[in-house]
Amino acid sequence: FGEDGACRSLEASAATTARQLCETLVRRTRALHDHSWALVELHQHLALERCLEDHESVVEVQNSWAPGADSRFVFRKNFAKYELFKSNASLFPEVMVSSCLEANKSMAHSELIQNFLNSGSCPEVQGFLQLREAGRKVWKRLRRSGLYYSTKGTSKDPRHLQYFADLTESNISSVTQGKKLYGTPTEFGFCIKPHKVRSGVKGLKLLCSEDEQSRSCWMAAFRLFKYGMQLYRNYQQAQARLSQPPWIGPTPLRSVSDNALVAMDFSGCTGRVIENPNEVLTAALEEAQAWRKKTTHRYSLPTACHSSPLSAGEMVFMVRESQRNPKGFVLSLCHLQRIKHYLILPSEEEGRLYFTMDDGQTRFADLIQLVEFHQINRGILPCKLRHYCTCVAL
Repeated sequence: FGEDGACRSLEASAATTARQLCETLVRRTRALHDHSWALVELHQHLALERCLEDHESVVEVQNSWAPGADSRFVFRKNFAKYELFKSNASLFPEVMVSSCLEANKSMAHSELIQNFLNSGSCPEVQGFLQLREAGRKVWKRLRRSGLYYSTKGTSKDPRHLQYFADLTESNISSVTQGKKLYGTPTEFGFCIKPHKVRSGVKGLKLLCSEDEQSRSCWMAAFRLFKYGMQLYRNYQQAQARLSQPPWIGPTPLRSVSDNALVAMDFSGCTGRVIENPNEVLTAALEEAQAWRKKTTHRYSLPTACHSSPLSAGEMVFMVRESQRNPKGFVLSLCHLQRIKHYLILPSEEEGRLYFTMDDGQTRFADLIQLVEFHQINRGILPCKLRHYCTCVAL
């Protein structure tokens, strides 16, 4: 399944990995090729989802599903997929791993992760979690042999540690509807799902964090604990793929995730590319919230309004090929009973194709993105694009 809800069937061998399947889907859907694409295992009946690691066998994961269960694979972006290895990441806050960071306070996050990988260890995470079964708040600590919790508050005495889960025979998933389905006290639930559990909630190890940072810390530690150096090899291979020549084919189409995170500012008379990294992040989050509320299907334009005649202030538009410029396009619109034309020219920079209407000040990866931006931002146009032409009189 894709982000727009459409699904397709693919034939995959038993050895096909999640990364290989993602690359196939990128080509078939003409998506922008980067290392953020992921295959997400979604169990809708359990409200659980997890991002498959690059090296995992897709067929093997699918074979673990219960027959007839409402489970599926979703092809979508996961921008935090390799966050564990980024130098500016802060997945392990000092308050949760202070015991193992005391000797490494001056180390950067990436150096600390390398130390764990080289030594074959993982962070000793401790935090305030809630268990669904017992209904009580306890402290937990990750150890090489599994996950334990203390029966005596914060005591770490082996006599007070009780075995909780074998992480090598389980997968870690986030809970998407914890309050509704499981009555979690917060929205930051996660679950340890043993491989032998195929259906139903029996056997699931449900936990709940106080905030997103705490949940991210636990889930990152679980991944590092289970896969270790394999995760870093996946990251290195993803970086190597980015340096390879791009796949040659039709102009890529942008996904919902891509469009939601384009860092551009349309608050003024003309659009501009945001250069400041801090401003980029803020703009991306604001765009993501606005676009997800507005857009339900990625590749469908809004339906033209036929229930009532258009008012004099509403805009009708169409995009057509330019007759004077064989490589260009024209955005033609009718506003206040006047016809206006805006030339759209393709250009290339560092091997990447983009389209612009204002000499490169505002750039778009394809015509769909150009139209969608101007449906919610006026830019250089007299007003936002509203209704596309359904027929043209010749």
